[in-house]
Amino acid sequence: MGLVVSLLLLLYGAGSSLVLAWAAHRLARAPRDVPTWAVTGLVACWAAAYPFGLAADRNEVFLGLAPMTSRLLQHLLALSAVNCMVYFYFFSALEPARARRRAAWYGLALLAAVTVLTAAVAATPDGVRTRDHTVTGVAVFFVTADLYLAAGFALGWVWTRRLARDAAPRSARGLRITSVGMAAVVAANALFVPAVLMRWAGGERAPDSLDTAGAAETTLGWFGAVFLLLPGIALILVGITYPAAATRLTALRVWWRHLRAYRGLEPLWTALHRHLPEDASHRPPARSRRDALSPRGVHRRYHRRVVECRDGLARVGLRLAAPDTDGGGTGEPAGAAPEEPARRLREALRAHAEGRPVSASAVLVAVPDEGGPDAEVRRMVALSRALRSR
Repeated sequence: MGLVVSLLLLLYGAGSSLVLAWAAHRLARAPRDVPTWAVTGLVACWAAAYPFGLAADRNEVFLGLAPMTSRLLQHLLALSAVNCMVYFYFFSALEPARARRRAAWYGLALLAAVTVLTAAVAATPDGVRTRDHTVTGVAVFFVTADLYLAAGFALGWVWTRRLARDAAPRSARGLRITSVGMAAVVAANALFVPAVLMRWAGGERAPDSLDTAGAAETTLGWFGAVFLLLPGIALILVGITYPAAATRLTALRVWWRHLRAYRGLEPLWTALHRHLPEDASHRPPARSRRDALSPRGVHRRYHRRVVECRDGLARVGLRLAAPDTDGGGTGEPAGAAPEEPARRLREALRAHAEGRPVSASAVLVAVPDEGGPDAEVRRMVALSRALRSR
């Protein structure tokens, strides 16, 4: 079990650091947005609390600080993270003046909790292990912190569920994931309080290995830390980043589709460009492979190639009608295989090269079975592949 907790703590530290980088990037793009500041502060406090909590769990001196001082800094950051979370909801859902008033009251609550934690640490004798709940100062410290965390996340859960009802589908999904994580954190802290009180009142001591893993010294505390607290924090981080991650994933799918279509149209574009170079739009080539694969560069080249192929096929469509002597040119049948249009396209390109006269009627090329630009592109890609196979 100790290995499981260590792994979860490692994932918590790495995950919070990655989410912090993402939040800082968003903050740089919207430096005046108060909710973005609150989210960044939440993740920053969690990331900064990780090394202090690790040092306190191991009862090691960290940055010249005693283990109990590291424990104090860990919880000050954790409680500040709760306030950042509450501020996010206040400034997202309330009018600015009302949000500031509520934020001020919650700031006073944080100040009171910090005062109690600092006094408890000052009253704790030197050399006491940071999770020795038999010591009154340590017990008061953890009960105060756990109650504050439980109350803060309970309030956050209420606001999260309320905002999820009116949010867009993608944002609502992220909020629901966040609410599940908050419920887990509330349940964990609700278990930590009786665990600490049982130990302080003289409950049976748990093995030392459990204590060094950073869990409470009772079965309740172990269950809360392993199965509720750390997974709950992970779910909160996932919920915070879910809307942006889903948007990026959708953009990645579009990028990949455009890149494949761009490459799939190459035989058709090459054939048309060879005979109709005047239809090509001349742009400077990408300066590097990174530019060539960047989303903006791929989308730009994709749309340019689609337009050039469409224009070329429109001009060649007049040539395809040339053998029709009575002027009754028609389009390719809907759903027709691309091999026949490919054959006729090659004939039209040869006619263009030989300078034959153009008929007044046109034959539609690459007509999709269903409407829409994507269907047209798929039909042109099929025609391009048929040209390559021939």
